[in-house]
Amino acid sequence: MMAALTAAQNGHIVTLLEKNAQLGKKLCLTGHGRCNLTNSADIEELLSQVIGNPSFLYSAFYTFSNQMLMDFFEAQGVPLKLEDKGRVFPTSNRAEDIVQALEKALLRENVRILLNHTVTGLKVDENNKNRICGVDTTHGFIRANNVIVATGGLTYPSTGSTGDGYRFAKSVGHNITPRHPALVAVKTKENWGLAGLSLRDIGLSVVFHGEKRPVFKGQGELLFTHTGISGPLVFETSRYMAGRYQENPIIFLDLFPALSSNVLADILNAGKSLKNLLSDFLPKSLVTVVLEQAGLPPDKKGLTKAERATLESCIKKLQLTPTGTTGDAIITIGGVDVSEIDPSTMSSKKIQGLYFAGEVLDVDALTGGYNLQIAFSTGYLAGSSVKV
Repeated sequence: MMAALTAAQNGHIVTLLEKNAQLGKKLCLTGHGRCNLTNSADIEELLSQVIGNPSFLYSAFYTFSNQMLMDFFEAQGVPLKLEDKGRVFPTSNRAEDIVQALEKALLRENVRILLNHTVTGLKVDENNKNRICGVDTTHGFIRANNVIVATGGLTYPSTGSTGDGYRFAKSVGHNITPRHPALVAVKTKENWGLAGLSLRDIGLSVVFHGEKRPVFKGQGELLFTHTGISGPLVFETSRYMAGRYQENPIIFLDLFPALSSNVLADILNAGKSLKNLLSDFLPKSLVTVVLEQAGLPPDKKGLTKAERATLESCIKKLQLTPTGTTGDAIITIGGVDVSEIDPSTMSSKKIQGLYFAGEVLDVDALTGGYNLQIAFSTGYLAGSSVKV
């Protein structure tokens, strides 16, 4: 939508092809239906939150910054608000307001919107195989001097994100890097019967088999599910394990990240039974799990040095074995190889008149509004770079 709008504002005759019966179906789901459309951090901080190919996005972020995006929606009559960690939402908490603002802007610029039109392939000029000439659709061929592919990734296939753009890109010679779900709930080997238990300010680190340094270390909110763990902290963690679950990663939970080992040792030396002692700090269901993992009876009072060390380890480094992901992922990592895309225009280096924007590219970021900023910035840059 942003790519189409920007191209139209630059004087082009634009047709937007949408396979669904409505625009912005996936956008309506973002931020649990509230649409965390960007983050208020400065641009260098935005780039630091991009994990997949951040340097590729310099031109996009500086050409259409987060402040420009916020100003755009405010100008469309959508007031915005700032929440924790710089996350920006519409004041109404309605993602639909963002979609409707974009749709109204498209109509004002006379963009031709064709709903229920599925693109089936790109067409190159028969006389010039390096030049795009249009697209094939379920309704027939549509001629175009320029085509912008902004089809998203593989996540939420029910919204239309079924990986079509990768197939289109590959058909004209583009390389597609390996794709994996990320920012997603994680399945674990362990099932402790804690489904529904939410923990705040939990420390979490991930170490791969044979490695000493964690690939990820963070702190935040975690939710136990019937199949594993979820929540904002887990979503972030999943990005660093994507495509590597066969390498035997181990997740360590620190149930008391604010407590030093010495302070915890003093607490564990108190004369209460372990069940009562730990119930002062942990939910009862988790107390049972911790004591089972430590191999200690709940009514035990007093600990040997070895028992205290074991219990302390279960509190500060409770182990989970991740085996994969579960449910719909927020993003897909991997995609169209950005070495084959001009970062200053989002144009293909292989096919004239072909552009890419958004999640179809091999770029991705952590949660907090950064991925939508990537979508808007790359869409804007692609739309504004289209030539006659």
